[in-house]
Amino acid sequence: MSDTHLHVDGARVLADLHALRSIGAYKTGVHKPTFSDAHMRSLEWLAQRLPEAGLMAAIDGIGNVIGTSMKSGPKLLAGSHLESQNFAGWLDGPLGVVYALEAARVINPDPNVNGSVEVAAWCDEEGHFGHFLGSRSYVGDLAETDIDAAKDRNSGRTMREALREVGLEGRPRAIAERGRHIGYIEAHIEQGETLESAGLSVGIVTSIVGIWQYRITFSGEQNHAGTTRMAVRKDAGLALARFCVAIDDRFPRACGPRTVWTTGRITLDPGAPSIIPGRAEMLFQIRDDDTGVIERLENLLRSMAAEVSAQSRCSVTVELLRTGAPAVMDTTFQHAIEAASCARAGGRSIRMPSGAGHDAQVLATIMPAGMMFVPSIGGVSHHWTENTGDADIVTGAEVFVDACWRLLVP
Repeated sequence: MSDTHLHVDGARVLADLHALRSIGAYKTGVHKPTFSDAHMRSLEWLAQRLPEAGLMAAIDGIGNVIGTSMKSGPKLLAGSHLESQNFAGWLDGPLGVVYALEAARVINPDPNVNGSVEVAAWCDEEGHFGHFLGSRSYVGDLAETDIDAAKDRNSGRTMREALREVGLEGRPRAIAERGRHIGYIEAHIEQGETLESAGLSVGIVTSIVGIWQYRITFSGEQNHAGTTRMAVRKDAGLALARFCVAIDDRFPRACGPRTVWTTGRITLDPGAPSIIPGRAEMLFQIRDDDTGVIERLENLLRSMAAEVSAQSRCSVTVELLRTGAPAVMDTTFQHAIEAASCARAGGRSIRMPSGAGHDAQVLATIMPAGMMFVPSIGGVSHHWTENTGDADIVTGAEVFVDACWRLLVP
């Protein structure tokens, strides 16, 4: 049997994506923070459609939607997430969920396939309450104490309060049945411009970066901005600014070829124009798919902080907030996506690492995992102008379903 019998309904895929886009619409994108009304309505939307693919749908106690199959034979897990960053794009997450739904609708009823696609929408991939909480829960890496400690990064609302308010309190959390799945596959927009700039249709992900995040705090002395001479000031804000410049000067000599680093937030205390900041804080992130590179840069970061503390009027502390191990994507999954690209996209594909974190790296800790990208127009993501052309979306769906079929029918 060949893959030519697979009939992906591109119009249906686009209609599904636009239906999700209409929920929580904001300008040309969406605003669907985790456990918002728009997010919950999106979960219900998916749960109502999973039976079309022969799947039993359930929303678990952490907000994951899981569609399970009663069909015998091997099972492939596929999905992504449905919440968004604040005031962000319409495809980041939903594209992978709709592709998974389409794969299940095409493959599961096929009597020639002794297996099925199961579908998941993982909760809070975007990190409103934490980091990959839904997929971490599924793989058994989220304790009740982690949920107790989780708070909304914007409002401060606890996750326990949120679960209670949306009616999920007390529901059991779905935990992966080890050995049930031959693996996990996820599709996503690239969130960069590699594919578009090269005229390619598919990115075959080889690895997903590790993300290490830090809080760097500068302690000086709060004082009057008009009466304190420059020569005696202990300006924590100025120390922070100089530190940022020093990072950009020294990191390039120690980083890897694909390392990136970002200062995502700066706060000055007390933050008034007539007061010298006595305290300043920056949230800083390093990403690379080589743990050794990240460890080397962390050591450099800490030595730079020690130098500032020893040589300036301000002290500096570096606190590690989060570590995320890089993940290598399974070679069998890479081969399946590449073969599907040759069959459905004229082979216009490239193997590439992912510079963004994804649930696939969490699932990869317990099963083989693979991931594919479709082009992002202008490389834009995490913004309401995020977009992908309809033709690229449909081609991506065809490649994804074909890859799923190849994995189930080797």
